[in-house]
Amino acid sequence: MKTLLRLPYRIYYCMIAVPLFVLATILLSSVAVAGCALGGRRIFGYWPGVFWSRIALAVFLCPTRIVGRENIPRDHRPCVVMANHQGAFDIFMMYGLLPIPFRWVMKESLRKVPFMGKACQMAGFIFVDDKRVGSIKETMTCARQVLSEGTSIFIFPEGSRTLTGRMDRFKKGGFVLAHELEVPIIPVSIDGSYRALKAKSRWVNPTRLTLTIHPAIQIDRAEEFPRNMLQALTEVRTAIASALPSEQEVHE
Repeated sequence: MKTLLRLPYRIYYCMIAVPLFVLATILLSSVAVAGCALGGRRIFGYWPGVFWSRIALAVFLCPTRIVGRENIPRDHRPCVVMANHQGAFDIFMMYGLLPIPFRWVMKESLRKVPFMGKACQMAGFIFVDDKRVGSIKETMTCARQVLSEGTSIFIFPEGSRTLTGRMDRFKKGGFVLAHELEVPIIPVSIDGSYRALKAKSRWVNPTRLTLTIHPAIQIDRAEEFPRNMLQALTEVRTAIASALPSEQEVHE
């Protein structure tokens, strides 16, 4: 790792990787905004983000391995996808490589990110403002609309990226959503993103990344609420942790 951060890598990083990534962000965000404005949200709300994510993984020298493709539902039924949140590269891994069209459930603050925020808004992503009364109700309404269109929803159940590399506690919001909308949950494990770019770091560390897709988990509606939801939370967390190194076990 230290060898890669010597002068040749720094030159490549500053002169080639970052400018290419910024250019791709501007161009593909603009394409997404224009395409969605013209009524092509199903295509332009998805594919520009896929290409943007794959470009990011390539220019920052982070090859990715996908495990568990056989666990992707063949009936294309919409679902709630959940993954651990290691860092910024989680976005590139999920959006660029998970073969399930979905809309993000993301923090309201991300709407203000130049170019990307506007593209996400036009693509129909769901913004959540925890500080505003009524936000959860609006989230449920938007989620129902997305699922009715046959598109899945993606959530980081930890809420924020880890600052230690260890998986944090899961929040219940995504599980309430899956329970209320009666859709299965697909757990996904992300490994390597924390090493690639830690919080507040200025340099991407070229790292091999692994994306593991687990079998779908359905909340048992025959069980009493919220016991069934909490049981699903434990199952999802266990599934995600099963594909991570032991040092990334859940932080209690």
